[in-house]
Amino acid sequence: QVQLVESGGGLVQPGGSLRLSCAASGRIFSINAMGWYQQPPGKQRELVARITSGGSTEYADSVKGRFTISRDNAKNTVYLQMNSLKPEDTAVYYCKAAVETSSLAYARDYWGQGTQVTVSS
Repeated sequence: QVQLVESGGGLVQPGGSLRLSCAASGRIFSINAMGWYQQPPGKQRELVARITSGGSTEYADSVKGRFTISRDNAKNTVYLQMNSLKPEDTAVYYCKAAVETSSLAYARDYWGQGTQVTVSS
């Protein structure tokens, strides 16, 4: 019913920048919070940044001041601008969206397929 497609990952040197995008499509009535999560190799998936439909944001301590989350509600898209990247930022990055598929439905979480970010010299 709802698909999330991420893009923008890749290989970057320490200190470099990347911009991730995640576009939602399908049966969408409205989208509440959207967020980005990272899953380093052998570790659990953790929240990186989150943004509400009204634009309020929250960040993991490890990325504050370096990453910026934003969204374009007209395009059902969330972005993650990642600056001053460090090797420890290496992970698969997933987006998540809380989507209402009708005016009568509760919001349900949907996940993207993930995009690899590798920070290495």
